Amino acid sequence: MNKDKSKLRYNILITVIYIIGIILLISLFNLQIVHGEEYRQTSNTRLTREKTITAARGNILDAVGNKLVSTSMVYNVEIYKTKIDTDTLNNTLLLIAKTLEENGDKYKDLFPIKIDPFEFKNVNEENWKKANNIDNSYNAEQCFEFFKKRYKVNIEDVQDARRIITLRYLIEMDGYSNTKSVQIASNISNASYAKFNEMSSSFSGVSTYVGPTVSYPYGELASHILGYVGIISEPELKAHAEYKQNDIIGKTGIEKVFEKYLRGKDGIKQIDMSVDGIVTDEYISEPAVTGSDVVLTIDADLQKATEEALAKNIQDMQNGILADAREANEGSAVVVNVRTGEILAMASYPNYNPSLFTNGISNENWAVYRDDTRHPLINKAISDKSAPGSTFKMVTAIAGLESKAINVNTRIYDSVVYKFYKDYQPKCWSSRGHGNINVSQAIEHSCNYFFYETGRLAGIDKIAEIATAFGLGQKTGIELPDEISGTLSSPAVDNEWTGGKTIQTSIGQLYNDFTPLQMAKYTAMLANGGKNLDLTIIKSINNPDGTKVSRNEIDSYVTETLEKSGNSGSDINLNAETVNAVKTGMKGVTSDDGGTAYRYFRNFHIEVGGKTGTASTQSGDNAWFVGFAPFDNPEIAVAVYVKKGGHGGNTAPVAREIFAQYLGINSSQITEDTAIDSYMQSVR
Repeated sequence: MNKDKSKLRYNILITVIYIIGIILLISLFNLQIVHGEEYRQTSNTRLTREKTITAARGNILDAVGNKLVSTSMVYNVEIYKTKIDTDTLNNTLLLIAKTLEENGDKYKDLFPIKIDPFEFKNVNEENWKKANNIDNSYNAEQCFEFFKKRYKVNIEDVQDARRIITLRYLIEMDGYSNTKSVQIASNISNASYAKFNEMSSSFSGVSTYVGPTVSYPYGELASHILGYVGIISEPELKAHAEYKQNDIIGKTGIEKVFEKYLRGKDGIKQIDMSVDGIVTDEYISEPAVTGSDVVLTIDADLQKATEEALAKNIQDMQNGILADAREANEGSAVVVNVRTGEILAMASYPNYNPSLFTNGISNENWAVYRDDTRHPLINKAISDKSAPGSTFKMVTAIAGLESKAINVNTRIYDSVVYKFYKDYQPKCWSSRGHGNINVSQAIEHSCNYFFYETGRLAGIDKIAEIATAFGLGQKTGIELPDEISGTLSSPAVDNEWTGGKTIQTSIGQLYNDFTPLQMAKYTAMLANGGKNLDLTIIKSINNPDGTKVSRNEIDSYVTETLEKSGNSGSDINLNAETVNAVKTGMKGVTSDDGGTAYRYFRNFHIEVGGKTGTASTQSGDNAWFVGFAPFDNPEIAVAVYVKKGGHGGNTAPVAREIFAQYLGINSSQITEDTAIDSYMQSVR
C-alpha cells in the first residue's frame, strides 16, 4: 500500500515538471519567434539613463534673515551622445546655438579663436597648438580651418561654422557618452526651454532640466565674508571622494568653510530615451535634499553702510578732500559687539563680484582681479596687517598703570626730544611739545613723549603681557579661512632687545603688526573693561528639517576645519581707576577741541571713545581709527584701517558713519569743521 502511494506521488511530480517545462517552452517560443522582432525593435529604441539631481545649496543669511547668498532653480540644457551621424550632430548643434541666441541666451564658449577678424583670445597659442596637434606655424584662420575639417563642418557661413565648432569643442573638452552629458547652457530663458521641449524630435540627444544656481542678491556686498563657489578642481576632486566632476564647491569665505553644511544631498532621476536621442519618459527615484542655511551675525544694512563709508573715505583721501591727496586705495573696517563678540560688519576695500566665479570665471575677468594692485580678492580684515601706531598707546597706558610704574595723577613733561637713551633719541610728533600732562591727556593728544617714558618705566615684558591678553599678534579664531596672526613686538621676536626698541614698541611701531580684526577685538575689550571675547561671525546653522546644529558641533567643526588653536587673549582684571583713565582719554580724542578726532565728532549726538593712529612704514603712512559707542554704555567697537591713508584722523569719518547707522542717527545732518590747521593734521 505504501509503495503504491509513493509511486503515485512520483508520477504526479513528474507530470507537474513536464507541464512547467511545456509552459516555459511556449513562452520562450512566443518571445523569440512570435513577438521576437517586435521586442528587439523596442529594446533597440530605448535607453534608460540615471541622472543626478543636484541638491540646492543652503542659503547664507544675515542676522535678521536677509538672504546674502541664495539658491534659485533655473533651466539648463545638456546633450548626450546618441547614434546619429556627424552631419546630423552638427546640424543639431547649430540649431541649439541659434535657438539660444534668438532668445538672448548664451552657451558655453571655450573655443579660443575669434572671427571677423580671425584672432586668438586668452590662450597660450604655442601650448594650445601643441595640445591639439596643430602645426605651430598656423595662424588663427588656419587653426579655425583645422577644426572645421576635424569636425567635418560642411558649412560655408563662417558664423554658423564657428557656432558648430564651439559646441563640438566643448563636447570634446568635457567628454560625453550615452550616460554622461555635457552642459551646453545654464539659466536659459523660458522661451528657449519651451522651444527645446516643443521640438524635442529636432534636438537629438538634448535634454532640459531644472537645476540650482547660486546667486548673490546684494551683489558685491560682504563678498570677502561670503566667498564664492566654483566648479570643483582636480585637486579638490581627489580630496573629496563624494564629489563628481563639474560639481560646485565652496572656494573661499563662508562658502568654503561651511561647505559640508551648505552642500545638501543629491538625488537621482531616471530618464528613458530612444536610441536616436529623444526623451520618452523621466521620473525621480530618489529626491534631492537641500543644504542647511548658515546664519551670520552681520547685519546687511550695517555692512552696507560700513562698506560705503570706507569706499567714500578712500576716495576722499585720493581727491584731497580731507587733507593733502593720498595714494590710499586699500582698507578695512570691522564692527564688533562689545558684549558678545559677534561681528556685526566686516568690510574690505575694494570688493569683488562673487557671481563671476559661479560657473567658472572668464580669463578676462580673472586677469582684471589678478592684476589689480589693490588686491580685491584678499580679505584685508583678517589677511592684511600693519603697525597700529598710536592706537597701541592704550596698551602702554594700561601696562604703566597696572604695573604701578605710573598712576592716574602722574604727570610727565613733554620736552619734545626723549633723551633717556644716548643711542636713540626720538622726538614727539609735536614740535611744540604737550607740556606737563597725565595719562588721560596723553591719550587725548597722542603724546609720544609721555608713552616713551611710560613704556620704559613699565618695561617690555609688561607691555607684551597686556598686549597678549588683548589678543594682539594672534589669530582670533574667526570662522573664516586665511586669517593671519600678525606680530607682537617683544624680545620673543628679537633676541638682541634694547631699551630703544621698548620705547618704539610703546607707541605701536617697530615689529608690531596687527590685523583690523585684532584691533577691533582689542577696542571691544577696552570698552567692556577687559573681558575677553570669543569673536564669531556665525549665529546658527539651520537644517532643512527645522533643527539646528548645536554650538558645540559648530565650534568643533570649525576648530578641525581651520586647525584653530583656541580663542586668543584672556580676561584682564583691570583696576576700575585704570579703565576710567584710559576711557576718559579716548573720550577726549573725540569730544575735546584738542582731541585728534574732534573735527569729525564735534557735532555728533552721541559721546564716543576713540583713538587715532598713524603707522609709519617704508611705503607710506597707514591710517587707523579705533573707537566705541555709546561712551557710557558701550555696545559696539569699531576699527578702521586705510593703507597709505596718512594720519589716523583721516579714517575717523568711517567710524562716525558706522556709529550713526548703528545708533539710528541721521549722519547727513552732522557737519564737519574743515577749518582745521595743518598743525593738528600732523597728529600721529
